[in-house]
Amino acid sequence: MIDPLKKISVEGVLYERLPEIQAKLELLSRLDDATRIHNCALPRSHSDYVPSECLLYFVRQSLRNKPSVFDPLFKILSERVLRSLPWAGDADGTQSLSKNEIRERVYDRLLEMLLLDKADYEQRLDYFEVRFDAGVANLRKDAQRAVWKAENRSTTLEMDEEADEIAIEVEEAVGTYDPFDPAVYDDFRYRSRLDAAIDALPALQKRIIEMTRLEIPVTSSVPTEPTMVKALGKSDKTIRSERIKAYARLRILLTRGERS
Repeated sequence: MIDPLKKISVEGVLYERLPEIQAKLELLSRLDDATRIHNCALPRSHSDYVPSECLLYFVRQSLRNKPSVFDPLFKILSERVLRSLPWAGDADGTQSLSKNEIRERVYDRLLEMLLLDKADYEQRLDYFEVRFDAGVANLRKDAQRAVWKAENRSTTLEMDEEADEIAIEVEEAVGTYDPFDPAVYDDFRYRSRLDAAIDALPALQKRIIEMTRLEIPVTSSVPTEPTMVKALGKSDKTIRSERIKAYARLRILLTRGERS
């Protein structure tokens, strides 16, 4: 049985999937995991193409119940989302910082919602199960507005607000999570998964996490002690903000099989 959506519209109506999406979910639910994953990876031109609304449903389900299934499904979903966003590379081979920031913001927001969904049903994702492309388009517009606003701030404001503010819910969801907790870090298989997850982080977040693993402090009162602020040329606020984002990504990838 396919779980119903829970979000209620401003008109007081319960969200419902489109009939064709509901029917497709019923068919996909009868398949074994391997076949379902295979079908989800098929291109849009294929007759058995799985709509993103359906793919998201199974990503949410596997996040709570089937960690071995989550990895491949989330990879497929991520690739679809990133393909729909502006490519960061320009025609001359340079990287557009603005476009890259938009991609990062959209990807981060989707990860945040999935993290919250695992901890406690995230109703905002219900909209994506009804109109996935429109949901991603809205995230993209929000990201574009935020990037435009950041680029048009005065120098003073940029210095005062160098780092993005982290949603309170995300900070609470990350909580005291530590990817280097000795209770799990001693396990070779866990360390292998952790290394792979760290490699997938954006460059700045990856460097911050690697320096955290080496126990390099963010700041220090000892002038000669190496710190992240000195090594990365970023403010204390930026580093702590990016570390929270990185922890959120690592937690969703490394603790997805646990029940909250």
